[in-house]
Amino acid sequence: MAKEQSITVTVNGRRYEKTVPVRLSLADFLRDHLHLTGTHLGCEHGVCGACTIMLDGRTARSCLTLAVQADGTEITTIEGLRAEDGTRHPMQQAFFENFGLQCGYCTPGMLMTAIELLQDNPDPDEHEVREAMSGNLCRCTGYQSIIASVMAAARTAKGA
Repeated sequence: MAKEQSITVTVNGRRYEKTVPVRLSLADFLRDHLHLTGTHLGCEHGVCGACTIMLDGRTARSCLTLAVQADGTEITTIEGLRAEDGTRHPMQQAFFENFGLQCGYCTPGMLMTAIELLQDNPDPDEHEVREAMSGNLCRCTGYQSIIASVMAAARTAKGA
């Protein structure tokens, strides 16, 4: 059985062809091979949500996904949210304006989850936001500012 495999992925709009160990997690691939350290590792069991990225436009726990499983996919990490001119993604701006972060460790996963929520449900109520965000753990904020940030982003998107 092969111990390494070649993969081709597009990460934040850039194509990569790499040979990776078959048991390498996608999180470790992003952090150690591509030096995209914004994807954080917390529990490494898929429970905390810190490693959440977008895989072909849907959220995925990168600690539970093998890099070889991502072959041929398009991945967006926290580094890929900001525009080339430095403009923040609307969700990043909402978190900034509404104090939706403190230490920032959970923030990349929170942002990805919130972005997917608004893709699926552009006008969520507070209960729906709380439910969607419940799979992402934060030890600092108490969640109220996170919920307020997502609600503000939804209002901004609705008004745009």
